[in-house]
Amino acid sequence: MRRTNPLSSPRSLRFLALLGLALGVSLRAQPSAPDIAFDSNADFLKLPDTIHLGEAAGVATNSKGHVFVYTRTGPANATVGASRTFYKAGSRLLEFDQTGKFVREIGAGVYGLNFAQALRIDPQDNIWAVDQGSSNVIKFDPEGRIQLVLSRKPEAIGVRPAAPRGGPPPEGRGAEGRAAPPPEGRGGSEARGGAPPGAGGGGGRGIPGPPGSGIPGDSFVRTADVAWDRAGNIYVADGVAVGGGNARVAKFDKDGHFIKSWGARGSEPGQFNSLHGIALDAQGNVYVADAGNKRIQVFDGDGTFKTAIANVGTPYAVCITPGAHQYLYTSNSNDPETLDNGEIYKLELDGRIVGKFGRAGKLPKEFGMVNSIDCRNENELYIGELTNWRVQKVTLRAAR
Repeated sequence: MRRTNPLSSPRSLRFLALLGLALGVSLRAQPSAPDIAFDSNADFLKLPDTIHLGEAAGVATNSKGHVFVYTRTGPANATVGASRTFYKAGSRLLEFDQTGKFVREIGAGVYGLNFAQALRIDPQDNIWAVDQGSSNVIKFDPEGRIQLVLSRKPEAIGVRPAAPRGGPPPEGRGAEGRAAPPPEGRGGSEARGGAPPGAGGGGGRGIPGPPGSGIPGDSFVRTADVAWDRAGNIYVADGVAVGGGNARVAKFDKDGHFIKSWGARGSEPGQFNSLHGIALDAQGNVYVADAGNKRIQVFDGDGTFKTAIANVGTPYAVCITPGAHQYLYTSNSNDPETLDNGEIYKLELDGRIVGKFGRAGKLPKEFGMVNSIDCRNENELYIGELTNWRVQKVTLRAAR
């Protein structure tokens, strides 16, 4: 006897379509994404002999074409006190000119540059460093002077007792007993589902509330990214961790005064599980890379859910081009333990796929866990990779 799919009946199809409209998710069939031809320069940046690029967590360009990289490298250290561990350094903010020549280091020794997460340049060429380790968002002016700091670096980090002489090192420390940050996306109390260091109940640092909703203000937990609207209002994606810590978007005015926040941990519309990127279009719509739920959620500037784009894998990096016709770029970043996927998608703002390019790998024109995309120029991109410790300059070829 021939079996029929119960979901293929006209009534079921109508139900699914209505469900998709209710959730703001398009159920329209997507054709397979065409490949976009491209060229790549994997050795564009020229570093001094005394500086080495580590994980390229953030890359951005300014109006002059200079390239800025926020990288996980440098002599990290931790001082253990009676009840606290004080972390310092571990990431560096570097500037290169438009030819890739090294220009300078910005913020050497700054208290909040611990574990780089993202980097953005605003329309006034101010430099915004987002740090997952300190949970800070730090604004530098074009000359490299600090203008604004959001959030406070958590210092009340529990110190585990030392292992017995000759025994294994304490959990979370290396073979020599040095504190080590958890690998991207896993490890640490947050990745295991517990609260982050210094955090209390489900609402963030000790304040009850919906899990992941945080507390009003700039008490961030493992900050993910930053963006702005035309009025200069600041939007912060707060919460890289999977299953713990904050899971929200926080909005501030141009001077850093808190306006509102939205989101909580979960998989429903308006909820998040591991935010990784944020970008705004010219109309002020907010696009959030909700990596743990494998989607990009779209909101208006007040946090009202509009739609979700759920056909581009696991989005880590998101970037929206300037100009009259804007495009959205997003990375389907590979897991750190595999070389699966890894491609970058080019989309219309409504979620329709224009094409894709690249794949996971170690060679030029391949990508290793993309964490950042700069798309100031629609067809000339800078791609920051974690596992390959590099920035690739990518040029998309015109369609024939």
